[in-house]
Amino acid sequence: MRISPKYDVAGGVGDLWNELRRPQPYRWPILLASCAFPAFFLYFFAQERVYAPPAKPDIVYVTSFAPDRSEDEIIASNIANQERKEARQRLLDAQLETRRDMYRALGKATGLDTDKMEAEIAAERAREEAATKAQVDKALGRTVDDQDSE
Repeated sequence: MRISPKYDVAGGVGDLWNELRRPQPYRWPILLASCAFPAFFLYFFAQERVYAPPAKPDIVYVTSFAPDRSEDEIIASNIANQERKEARQRLLDAQLETRRDMYRALGKATGLDTDKMEAEIAAERAREEAATKAQVDKALGRTVDDQDSE
């Protein structure tokens, strides 16, 4: 059963077979070169990888506060959180001061001048804070006159 009377594949295949049967010295290299060119492109296009975009994640909202809280409850909660934060900061400061005392004792035991070292550290911190403040002021476009008005 033929697809269309316009296309006669048998004639083209017959002509190809006649050309391949003729004794020509370059028929096989020409056939290989003719097949290699499309095979080269088919190989690289078959290797193409297309990745689908990742699926959108499911977002689950977790609410930790009741949506019907009153203003007084919110204020009380904020005050309690602030007190916990300040207590935690006091604990951290106490631990830091204990550590500094231990290092002071170690420094004095080894013969180091810990007072001089602390003064140098404080001066360096002040320089760093001044440099940071200057960078912030420069970034915000503030001048010395603007700072005086604050």
